[in-house]
Amino acid sequence: MKNLRNLAIATLLFLLVSIPLWAKPPIPTPEDTPVLGEVDPYLLKTLYESEDTDLSLSALTGQNRFQTLIKKHGLSLFGGPMLGCVTDHSVRFWVRTPGEATVQVVVGTDRGLTPPVGSSSVRTEKDRDFTALLDIENLKPFSTYYYDVLVDGRSALRPELPPFRTFPAKGQKAKFDVGFGGGARYVPDNEHMWDTIASFHPAAFLFLGDNVYIDVPESRTKQRIHYYRRQLRPEFRRLCSSTAIYAIWDDHDFGKNDCAGGPHPFIPRWKLPVWRVFKENWNNPYYGGGEAQPGCWFDFSIGDVDFFMTDGRYYRSWEDGTMLGPVQKRWLLDKLSASKATFKVIASGTLWTEHADKGGADSWWGVKDEREEIFSLIDRENIGGVILLSADRHRTDVYKIERPNGYDLYEFETSKLTNMHTHGTKKEALFSYNKGNFFGMLKFDLTKSDPEMTFQCITIDKETVYTLTLKRSQLKRQ
Repeated sequence: MKNLRNLAIATLLFLLVSIPLWAKPPIPTPEDTPVLGEVDPYLLKTLYESEDTDLSLSALTGQNRFQTLIKKHGLSLFGGPMLGCVTDHSVRFWVRTPGEATVQVVVGTDRGLTPPVGSSSVRTEKDRDFTALLDIENLKPFSTYYYDVLVDGRSALRPELPPFRTFPAKGQKAKFDVGFGGGARYVPDNEHMWDTIASFHPAAFLFLGDNVYIDVPESRTKQRIHYYRRQLRPEFRRLCSSTAIYAIWDDHDFGKNDCAGGPHPFIPRWKLPVWRVFKENWNNPYYGGGEAQPGCWFDFSIGDVDFFMTDGRYYRSWEDGTMLGPVQKRWLLDKLSASKATFKVIASGTLWTEHADKGGADSWWGVKDEREEIFSLIDRENIGGVILLSADRHRTDVYKIERPNGYDLYEFETSKLTNMHTHGTKKEALFSYNKGNFFGMLKFDLTKSDPEMTFQCITIDKETVYTLTLKRSQLKRQ
């Protein structure tokens, strides 16, 4: 008996050491689910269970079983189309094919695609995991178009061609909505969240981190399989096909729980490969400072609203008192100073408030000086219209951050898109909610003499459980 007990203890210790602490096992797709019910078990068996840390889709293309599944389910696309990089005159589409192919997008003002406007043709290849970026230019502001994706000359989307809308131009009086949230582990029972969001027709959706739950930064194989599974969900594809998608990461899709990447661009060695996989799977305007200064920060605009998407993981260093690192911090401060937009939205993967969980050990409150440097710039230069977004905690919160030398800043946090796990509510918040699943919506009305932004917390069942409206006149030093 004693030997058996010792053996059991030794086995347990081995498992604790050999299995990543925070890597939760994938939740299987039910067998009766169309397409993925059959494809998902194959992907998990061939890729996720592999000990090879750098496999991609090219490892499967030569297998008869893979080709049988592709043919059976008519998968001319293995992901996408994902709309992104939208402006008042252009758009970019992201697609993945199940092997090498030539792809092109054709756009028109009606479902007949007339008059047709075509992108350049691009060949998908294994060194980019069979993905392609397809650009369309010379479109009209704030206008609706339809499109098709051609794979080796054949339609991938007919008979239902998806629509999209270009963004309003700078100075154009317009109304539009922008959804946001984090905490999106692949949970089959909650994947209809993407249809819920799409039903509100936002101009854009901001993924603020933990967009998939990986927690194995040393394995590109496991990272990729998490993206494949989500991108094959029909609900996710419907959202991404007509809504502009923008994404930053947080701990669970960058490294491990509560991780800090450190000040060096290429240490630990897994950071750069993780960044490259992230780039393969999203459609952002740019990714930090590129290969020389990797990261996922970027900015974009919708009419007279500027968005600054920050990366709080790649260069986070508690020893150096930084969430952003010097290069990204300079970028953010310069962008804020230069912005003339009516509203400026600064998005973070973690909380800004001084009331953050864990005493600030995984939030901006853990780097108080850097946080104050950003807020003091807003105060000193009277940069009006700033709105703070965050994610990470599995609930929705609204905070008011008092600024005696400026104006009060409002923070909107939400991070339980599809997750099952819940965090407790916060008494310090103006609003704190954790029942079920939900997302945030920012409703901008720039047509009024005093422009407004209205925040809504909306559940997976389409119920609006909270609303707060801020006028532009409130967001400036009085």
